[in-house]
Amino acid sequence: MAALISTMVLFAVIIIGLSVFFSFVPLGLWISAQAAGVRIGIITLVGMRLRRVPPSRIVNPLIKAIKAGLDVNVNSLEAHYLAGGNVDRVVNALIAAQRAEIPLGFERAAAIDLAGRDVLQAVQMSVNPRVIETPVVAAVAKDGIELKAKARVTVRANIDRLVGGAGEETVIARVGEGIVTTIGSSENHKMVLENPDSISRTVLAKGLDAGTAFEILSIDIADVDVGDNIGARLETDRAEADKRIAQAKAEERRAMAIAREQEMKALVQEQRAKVVEAEADVPRALSEALRQGNIGALDYYQLQNLLADTQMREAISRAGAKGETPGPEKR
Repeated sequence: MAALISTMVLFAVIIIGLSVFFSFVPLGLWISAQAAGVRIGIITLVGMRLRRVPPSRIVNPLIKAIKAGLDVNVNSLEAHYLAGGNVDRVVNALIAAQRAEIPLGFERAAAIDLAGRDVLQAVQMSVNPRVIETPVVAAVAKDGIELKAKARVTVRANIDRLVGGAGEETVIARVGEGIVTTIGSSENHKMVLENPDSISRTVLAKGLDAGTAFEILSIDIADVDVGDNIGARLETDRAEADKRIAQAKAEERRAMAIAREQEMKALVQEQRAKVVEAEADVPRALSEALRQGNIGALDYYQLQNLLADTQMREAISRAGAKGETPGPEKR
């Protein structure tokens, strides 16, 4: 009985040991690699486990690469995985590049992947160019007419400039700038409507893909619409502004004239007040002159006659100005 129990315990220990062994050592993956002709040691797979690298993430892409005839090794794939890269995507990109006869090495593909770009998509775009549609770009010709253009840009990925090259936003911005420059330099909008391909030729000649991750193959103007008459609107706005300025200046002159008139009226009132004040002093001066003997009574009566004659003449002149003939009582 004790021997049976010992046998069962030994058998259980063996089963547990084998389970732990097979769960830690990817024997099935090693057999698959050997069957595919990939020479990789079991110790290497165990080392991946110890380095917290899933062996399947390295072995399966390695099998695909070896079957495709690529010259890659397990250490390069594992190093790329530890650096945070996508090993499977890099291998797929290398296989696609090899089939398309695009020169792409593992180091370049790994650098593109680590830079945050989709290296597989870049290879596919090199084989099958992509069409980028720009938003509507508005520009004004020299005759003041606004034109709204939309372009389709056919680009191909430039593998050599994927690391450090500008993206699609830069290409779209440069194409839009080229459209605005071409339309703005046209003498009138009819020339652009008659020859929209002139925009494409001018923009392509500027070499807008310099420093970008793409190569521009063609620029096609998809649509050109006529917008507002910006020149006429600007002239109208300028005329309105000139009118407001003239009105403001006229109002300023009017205010100055009114202020000058008020000032003159105040000055006249002041002078009249002085005259009244001076006239009030005349009787006192005459009486003082009579008392001191400076003038005689005859002189005083002659002065009164002179004042009466002056008043009569003023009355006659006022009546003549009004068109009246003074009667005998007025005389």
